[in-house]
Amino acid sequence: MKIMIKTILVCVLFVFLLPSCQNNEDIQTPDSVSLDVPNYVEKPFYNFKNNPLTKEGIQLGRLLFYDPILSSDSSISCGSCHSQSHAFADHNMKLSIGVKGRSGLRNSPALFNLAWNQSFMWDGGINHIEIMPLAPLTNHLEMDETMPNILLKLNRSPFYKKQFNSFFKQSTINDQQLFYVFAQFMATITSFNSKYDEVKKDQNSFTNSELKGYNLFIKHCNTCHKEPLFTDYSFRNNGLDSSFEDKGRALITLNHSDEGLFKVPSLRNVMLTYPYMHDGRFRYIEDVLNHYANGIKKSKTLDENLTTKISLNTEEKQQIIDFLKTLTDYKLLTRQDISEP
Repeated sequence: MKIMIKTILVCVLFVFLLPSCQNNEDIQTPDSVSLDVPNYVEKPFYNFKNNPLTKEGIQLGRLLFYDPILSSDSSISCGSCHSQSHAFADHNMKLSIGVKGRSGLRNSPALFNLAWNQSFMWDGGINHIEIMPLAPLTNHLEMDETMPNILLKLNRSPFYKKQFNSFFKQSTINDQQLFYVFAQFMATITSFNSKYDEVKKDQNSFTNSELKGYNLFIKHCNTCHKEPLFTDYSFRNNGLDSSFEDKGRALITLNHSDEGLFKVPSLRNVMLTYPYMHDGRFRYIEDVLNHYANGIKKSKTLDENLTTKISLNTEEKQQIIDFLKTLTDYKLLTRQDISEP
């Protein structure tokens, strides 16, 4: 119930905040930049027209992403639970730890290629990248702040006053500005430099085992984890439970047919983002493959693609794992422009 109330409140706030985010009269565009997207990847869903990427805006969003000033006790930042060394997922923790040692209720998702997302969070309770930070910022178990207090702290900071004024040419920092620069920084956290991408660009080739794993992946996994983004951004019940303590997507839609449905995550960098599933129940990738081979639990909302188990022998599982390793983007882990300042 607490999850549902929090998410619904965020959605309600979104209705009021989005119109201001779409007003672009005050946005300056010095040093405009663009995303480097391979030609085999579709264009981002996010419309940058109202919030064009700029070096100054990206840098300001980066500073805020790593600044604990945004939490109620200034103890944690966004980067605390979204570590670059783990593809911007948590530090291989089942559940993230917020202010005052409070434990979250779900596993922290990895943050990359967000500009292609039409919804956010495991249940899709946020439907716009510009408003996405509002949920963790105001969640009692996470950063436990309020927007008025965040803006008060930022406006009291000579450093941030100078930074925001330089970019937006306004004397007062507001929520529109905050969400704009957050969106700019998060949009630049892209992941298209794995071995898989090198193969797609004809710059490398799969080993025999990786190729077999790729073919098995296309046969058994590509329906939901559709290449090249390795997700179709849908919500599905993948057979984790037969009854649902966390009702997932149904908390947003209030529809019984959505009980147990969670957002399909991207499998890019999957070897770095364990533990797996919305509640982090599987620590090893082998556990995930064993689940799909033998652990599917029946329920009324089980995805139709999983009504029959995926038959894989030991060798085939290893081949799939070998392929999944090719999705690791080591450049993402070392990029200085998105690292902690």
